[in-house]
Formats: sequence, structure tokens, C-alpha cells
Amino acid sequence: MTGIYFSGTGNTKFCAEEFLRCYDGSGRAVSIEDNQAETLLLEEEEILLAYPVYGSDLPRIMKEFLEKQKEHFVGKRVFILATMAMFSGDGAGCAARFLKKQGAVILGGLHVIMPDCISDELVLTKTDEENSRIVKAARQKLKLAAQALQEGRPPADGLGFGARMAGFLVQRMWFGLLAGRCTGKLKINADTCVGCGKCAAGCPMENLRMEEGKAEAGKNCTLCYRCVNRCPAQAITLLGKRVVKQNDIAKYVTGDAEDSGKASFPFAGKE
Repeated sequence: MTGIYFSGTGNTKFCAEEFLRCYDGSGRAVSIEDNQAETLLLEEEEILLAYPVYGSDLPRIMKEFLEKQKEHFVGKRVFILATMAMFSGDGAGCAARFLKKQGAVILGGLHVIMPDCISDELVLTKTDEENSRIVKAARQKLKLAAQALQEGRPPADGLGFGARMAGFLVQRMWFGLLAGRCTGKLKINADTCVGCGKCAAGCPMENLRMEEGKAEAGKNCTLCYRCVNRCPAQAITLLGKRVVKQNDIAKYVTGDAEDSGKASFPFAGKE
């Protein structure tokens, strides 16, 4: 099995690699931002598709990838892994329904809670200890799910009709409107910005650019929060007005490294 994922801040990358390590020992996962993703999709028959969900919906960048590559999913066997901060009715189901229409075989679905990437809202902030416990629980869930798939009894998180209704009524019906408004609302404090260019270099949507030594945002944000969490000056916000605590998956997995067969953190460049 080969993993293809989108990861804004590293959570989904970690989960994809951990699941594959437990499933077949490979841990081989490639970001949709990598040119290898299309090649692997053409070559491999069994795919782990992994992505974060925002209010039981796919990130814009993943929607665009699936639409562009839909013909390449015909006949593929796909297991879907969706990461989230709290709850998703049918995070895995969103991609599953689309891929089934393209002729893919859905092997199962898994929802995994990970540390929240939203770092500019105080109410969503957790301590390092809490986030470390979340990651430890996620690692155990990934291990059990991989074993269940091997044994022919895969989990089916988010794939049923009830899950679809929960995702729509509880989340997408209201969050979809918010997400639409937020795509053009990324804010950069020009007085605080140090002009390092890390945000522009890492943006998966090429929504950020440098102008006269300062970062400027466009209106095509996918809400992944990568730039907000990486800005050394904490000059970027989206939902809130100030950065409360930047999240880095590396510090939540280091202490648990002995339980994992591989660790590819911290990240360099794009995930």
C-alpha cells in the first residue's frame, strides 16, 4: 500500500506514515504537493488516501487534486484516513463517495483526532501534555486500524448514511459558509512581518507572495494553517486576531519515539 496525503501542519503526514508502518512496514507516503504523487497513483493498486478535514469537508487543495486525478482512481483499492481536531461526521465519507463514482473500491475509513492546527483562537488551545496524550492515543488507534485492515475487518468511520447526515447537518451546512468566507481573509501584520519568506515558500496554494520585503496574501487560502504555525514573527492570523500558540507535531511525538519504527520530523520545506 502506498500513501498519498495532504498535510497542512504535519498531523496527517505523521498519521499516514504511522498507519503504513503498522500495516506493511513501509511508511511510504507522498504529499499531493509532490510530483511523485501522480506517478504513484498510476503505478500502485492499493492506496492510502489521507487528509485533514475542516467541519467534515475536504480542504480545497484535496478537492482539486481528486478532481484532476479522478480517472486514475478507476479500479484502485482505497483506504481513507481523515484527521481532525474534535469530531467529523463523514470526513472519510466525503472522498469515499466521490471516488466510488469514479470506479474506486473503498476498503474502509478511519477518523483520527490530532492536535488542533488552529493556533489563533484561545478556546481551541491545548497544553503540550494534552497534545502529547492525543498523539499517543492516535498512534494506538492507527496501529489497531492497520491490524484490522490486514485481518479483513477494516474500520468504516464516516462511511455510513447516518455519518453523512451528521456531517452535513452538524458541520458542513454552517461551516461551509464560514470556510468560503475565510479563503480570502488571511491577515498579515506588516509591522510584525520580518520578510523571511517562509510563509510564501511553504504555501501549498501559492496564495502568499513577497512584495518589497513583506508577505502579502491572496484570496485562495485552503485553510491549512501552515503559514500561521510557521511564521517566526507570529505575524499571520486567519480566524483570530493574534497567535495564541503555534503547533508543531514534532514536539508531540519525540518523547514517544521509542514506540514508532520511524520518525521523519521536524519537517523541512513543504509537507
